[in-house]
Amino acid sequence: MSSDMLRDQLLTMLQASNAHPMLKEIVQDFPPEHYGTLPEGFNHSAWQLLEHLRLAQEDILKFSTDPNYESPPWPEGYWPKNQAPRGEAQWSASVEDFQRNLKSMMKLVADESKDLQEPLAQGDGQTLLREAILLIKHNSYHFGQLMLLKRYFENKS
Repeated sequence: MSSDMLRDQLLTMLQASNAHPMLKEIVQDFPPEHYGTLPEGFNHSAWQLLEHLRLAQEDILKFSTDPNYESPPWPEGYWPKNQAPRGEAQWSASVEDFQRNLKSMMKLVADESKDLQEPLAQGDGQTLLREAILLIKHNSYHFGQLMLLKRYFENKS
């Protein structure tokens, strides 16, 4: 597979909802009264999942671009302390920040001056290719969890 084809595939997987909805589709009509609700049988509220997605994606982006970046401690640096946002403004800001960082990651992957398979200076063998795939997998997993919560609340009303 050529480098251009690989880039195109990564970009498609980062932004397209081929097999599942993307974050924007999931949160656009998520019921605000349930941002912080933790139903029985669920491990995280929608807010906790959204913030975790944002924090992890930001970490992957910074790790991929800044040779001096140090990741936060696991797991506390990747999950919000609160079960609910302070309000809709904080929820919206998190969604916007996620979208902005996703676009930055896509710009990085699309940059033909970046070798997708060259080890990153700040890592121990990680490549931009690996980080992009990690982000795709991580986002997909948690998008599914958010979608389950959304459907749960839709079925409750």
